[in-house]
Amino acid sequence: MRVAEQALIEFEIAVETFRVEVDNFSRLHHQKLGPMYARLDELDARIAEARAARTGDPEDLRRAQEARAAVMPMPGVDELFHDWIDSDGFSPEAEAMLTDRPVRPPKRVRPNEEVRRLYRELARKAHPDLAREEDERKRREEFITRVNAAYARGDEAVLRELSAEWEAGPVPAEERLSESEELYARLEWLAQRKDMLSTLARELEESAIGAMLRMAPEDPDRLLEEIAEQLLAQVSERESELAGLVQ
Repeated sequence: MRVAEQALIEFEIAVETFRVEVDNFSRLHHQKLGPMYARLDELDARIAEARAARTGDPEDLRRAQEARAAVMPMPGVDELFHDWIDSDGFSPEAEAMLTDRPVRPPKRVRPNEEVRRLYRELARKAHPDLAREEDERKRREEFITRVNAAYARGDEAVLRELSAEWEAGPVPAEERLSESEELYARLEWLAQRKDMLSTLARELEESAIGAMLRMAPEDPDRLLEEIAEQLLAQVSERESELAGLVQ
């Protein structure tokens, strides 16, 4: 049973680590690339409308209507480059680039290695599955909720505080030997939880963001930059195509 418990805890740590990376990557993907996708949709609609106006073909008109129905409001240049331009003009990052000063690195997609180490240590020590009494389980669940929140933020200082808090906390009562029926019941519960985690892990891996993360597991930040470059190239192509249609 102890072997099964430890295996489940390690698996849950791995799933939670990947979930945080997927959530962070999804948020940054939407923040940085969302305006570019919106601009592409708008350009596609304008191209379809221009083509329909030229041909008058019913099928072209239908496609134009479908393209327009899928469009969000078109972002301007300031939204496309919101990290570079603010209400006062160039942002500090853009100003630094123009004056050869050091540029602040982009926010990481994943917590750094020290944060990951602290999280794994705390999860192994304080995991609720190690509790035998209901009160102890509740205490651990509340504590792990705080640990997960700090890990999702990549907050190393808070994780260190939580580590010190756990070490200074009450010493868990010694485990009492369980009856064989209780052991079997717990093993069955562990197996059910493993199945649930397996399903969650599979859903994360098969999601669009999870698939993108697997393409660049060591440097997902760079993957965002590469996608942005591709989208900007597509925007330029669509603008040229639209210009040719409306001339």
